[in-house]
Formats: sequence, C-alpha cells, structure tokens
Amino acid sequence: MVAFIDAHRDSDGVESICAQLPIAPSTYYAHKAQQRDPARRSLRAQHDATLCVEIRRVWETHFRVYGADKVWRQLGREGIHVARCTVERLMRRMGLRGATRGRAFTITTRADDAARPADLVQRSFTATRPNQLWVADLTYVATWRGFVYVAFVIDVFARRIVGWRVDTTLRSDLALDALEQAVCARPERYGFIHHSDHGAQCRPTRNDERRGWPCLAMDHDDHHLLA
Repeated sequence: MVAFIDAHRDSDGVESICAQLPIAPSTYYAHKAQQRDPARRSLRAQHDATLCVEIRRVWETHFRVYGADKVWRQLGREGIHVARCTVERLMRRMGLRGATRGRAFTITTRADDAARPADLVQRSFTATRPNQLWVADLTYVATWRGFVYVAFVIDVFARRIVGWRVDTTLRSDLALDALEQAVCARPERYGFIHHSDHGAQCRPTRNDERRGWPCLAMDHDDHHLLA
C-alpha cells in the first residue's frame, strides 16, 4: 500500500488515496519517516534488520545450501545468539531456503481425456460384506535408498490391504500387479467393485489376455472393475 501511494500521491494526494485503502495517512507518514530514519523503527524491527544481514551473510558464505537449522547453529558459533524460530521467520521473509537431498516429489496421479462411464460408488465407501468394494491408490514412501512408489488395494469391509506392490519407478503395471495379487489372494469373490482414482497409471487401456481379465472400465472420477 505504501508503494501504491508513492506511485500515485502526486496526482491524487495521500489523504484521498488513504480514504479508499485500509491505511491511515498517519500510518503512511510514520512508515515514510522510518524509511528516512531507521532509528525511528521499533527495537524488534531494528534487531530483525541487523539479523537479516547476518543470516544472508552466513547463507551466502556456505554456498546457499544452509537451512534454518544450520544457519542458526552457525550464528551461535559466531556468538550471535538468536532463537531458531526467529531465523526461520526471517529466512522465510527474505525467500532463503536450504538445499534438500533426494528426488523431487512426483505427481502420482495423471489424468487423461479418455471417456469414463458413470460413477458406481458416489463417494460412499461402505461395504456390508468382504470383497464387495475394493479401493486402490498410488503413493510414494521415503526409504534409506530414496523414494519408492507403492500401489495398494484395500478391502473396504475389513479395512485390510489385500494386494500391494512396490517399485522404484511409476508405471501402469504397478497398479495392475497390486490388483493381481489381491485377485489371487481373494479367489472367492462375486459382483465386487474395484475403485481407484482416474489417473492413467491406475487404468489399463487394453485387454490383458495374459492376466485373463476383461478391460477395466472407468468413470468420470474413478475406475471400476466389475467381477
């Protein structure tokens, strides 16, 4: 708001602009006075300004890889005592962040433009017997060797995982392998619904004769398999 007033004060005047903005003219003039004389600012603002210089110096000196924890510890080693939350707050204000290890997070659900049948579940995730409704999803999990992708199938009635697979790459067969394990683990099933999100990884787009399954149908929001 101060920058906006500075840009238009010559043509419209400070008071008339402040009448349209949630800022009083006295607040604007006080802010401008603090800009001209930093000693007018509050003690906290002056302290933050000093700390910002030191935080940026430590961050730049260490190749811009230090996060709030390491910057805070380095300041402590240099005799600059400050709370860690203050370092985190000021780094966030300045847009500084540390480097992170590992791969960037991957979007596990990718929608496509294929036609989708009607929704069979309608967000009602309840079942009155086993093997009536299965729900499936894909996610990623952090391990000591990096992130891995996990596909799983849950029986809604028992709240139990009946099929799952883990892999280091996100592929369509990952969801099919988890479903195949569930089908083999629960051979006695009649008229059940398999429900998953509408990502392309969860929907087979061909008849898989090797598995002996019909092509899965999917709706506008989710995919379903009718056995």
